[in-house]
Amino acid sequence: MHFVDAKGILTANNGFSGMNIYRGCTHGCIYCDSRSRCYRMQHPFEDIEVKQNAPELLETALRSKRRKCMIGTGAMSDPYMHCEEKLGLTRKCLEIIRKYGFGVAIQTKSDRILRDIDLLDEINRSAKCVVQMTLTTYDDDLCRIVEPNVCSTKRRIKVLEEMQKRGIPTVVWLTPVLPFINDTEENIAAILKECVRVSVKGIIDFGMGLTLREGDREYYYEALDRHFPGMKERYIRTYGNAYELPSPRAEELTQLFRKICRENGILFRPEDCFRYLNDLPERYEQMSIFDL
Repeated sequence: MHFVDAKGILTANNGFSGMNIYRGCTHGCIYCDSRSRCYRMQHPFEDIEVKQNAPELLETALRSKRRKCMIGTGAMSDPYMHCEEKLGLTRKCLEIIRKYGFGVAIQTKSDRILRDIDLLDEINRSAKCVVQMTLTTYDDDLCRIVEPNVCSTKRRIKVLEEMQKRGIPTVVWLTPVLPFINDTEENIAAILKECVRVSVKGIIDFGMGLTLREGDREYYYEALDRHFPGMKERYIRTYGNAYELPSPRAEELTQLFRKICRENGILFRPEDCFRYLNDLPERYEQMSIFDL
């Protein structure tokens, strides 16, 4: 872990602002796209870069913003890695988001988010909060292999359940689906059943498969050699050096996914999910103005 003073903290995108407090990750997920060389990380992936001035930068940015919007975090680096326990930068940023009446869409794989459920509840009451959780495998033994340094799938589902009790909307990332590993109907159906039970608002899937780029590919294949002997060769025979690696079962799994979502009123088209994540209804802006 090393500390830097960042020059900025928010990136704007069509009225939605993204934020990464940390750079790198300690979860150890074998498939992580953020390891890809295209992101030009200048330090080892597990040597977390901490933007120690993130709260100050965020306060300056939100104070000067003329229009309220959703603030997204967690797309590149999980805001609830182990270092958050000591540093608490995510919580400080949430306090600032609450203070200025903005919304937040926060993505994680960690149950550490429950420590901040009070803040998330307050943000959701005054503006809007959406908690996003990645679920890849219902089998906790397999989870410990593909996502070794993060809480189990069952624990993540408990997080979704606790958010449901507070009325905080949730979105699940059902990705990646690893060909020949977790791409079974049994696995996908089990995850979807739990999503229905805890009333998630939406589920994001990009075609029931995996993407691999330079940097990510090498790390993933090394993990396959350790945990699934012979699997790397199977991948190479099947996909060569392709970027997109759809599951051979992608069509049937996608049909199952869409059927369950339609039957239960769950958003499932990525564009609909992102629209929901990015949209801060005007009424919330009005509420925050009148409450000043």
